[in-house]
Amino acid sequence: MDTLAVLLKSPGDLALARVGLVAPAAADVVIDVLWSGISTGTERLLYTGDMPPFPGMGYPLVPGYETVGVVAETASKHDDGQKREPLHQGALVFVPGARCYTNAHGLFGGAARRLVVPQARVIAIPEQLGERGVLVALAATAQHALAGGLPDLIVGHGVLGRLIARLCIAHGGAAPAVWERDPSRTGGAAGYSVTDADSDPRRDYQRICDVSGDSAILDSLVGRMAAGGEIVLAGFYAERLSFAFPPAFMREARIRIAAQWQPADLATVLDLVASRHLSLDGLITHRASASDAPQAYEQAFGDPACLKMILDWRTTAQ
Repeated sequence: MDTLAVLLKSPGDLALARVGLVAPAAADVVIDVLWSGISTGTERLLYTGDMPPFPGMGYPLVPGYETVGVVAETASKHDDGQKREPLHQGALVFVPGARCYTNAHGLFGGAARRLVVPQARVIAIPEQLGERGVLVALAATAQHALAGGLPDLIVGHGVLGRLIARLCIAHGGAAPAVWERDPSRTGGAAGYSVTDADSDPRRDYQRICDVSGDSAILDSLVGRMAAGGEIVLAGFYAERLSFAFPPAFMREARIRIAAQWQPADLATVLDLVASRHLSLDGLITHRASASDAPQAYEQAFGDPACLKMILDWRTTAQ
């Protein structure tokens, strides 16, 4: 078995290429991919070669952890320990990546026309979500960032910042303040306002959620905190973070890192979407055929107006 996939041969060298697939095991399902999303955070680091040495890291690799497809072949062994119904052929599913290649690393492995994945990793999603299903991983990441409470300031108005703001409102919280320094990203607020740090005089924020990815931002955020406040680092930071100790000491500042989403976060997000408390509309701004993947990745990484680029695999050969 083989399939077409986005293959990052080495940093900066990306192409659509055929890669080998492992044979499905009894607990595996085969997925025909419809859409996959491009992450401008972690996947950019893979593209530039700045990604830290995570387990499974290496080139050539297949990126992608935001994938929606349909079940082409069901598992013959259905007991995955999660007490859920086996997936039926044709079911629409979300796949948070795959490691199914014989001649490429799967980090994160979801940007391919066909995938072989353990059924336990695949999540059925409502048919009406369609292409918006690629966003559920980011929505779950946003939900995970709220584990310690709802922020009253969000720094960054990309897709993750927008989802965190929408979740604050979906959970019944007050509309947070949102900072964004790029004028092309200040639009699209839904129930909250967007400004920049220079226009905001407040210095009493109790919980600040940073999704900017700016490794030099901590000192400025500490200066905006109330005593006993918390900074949640929900972005991904390629450089070392540091801060001046005396101002943080005077405020008894707390700093928390929000890492990978958990199954409970995804379940919460899907419930909120189903109840229409959370909308995923208006977040996918760009679309490209999978055959144009190199150009799509360049635009996703280089165009500030591109909030979320997705690849459409439906017309690409298996």
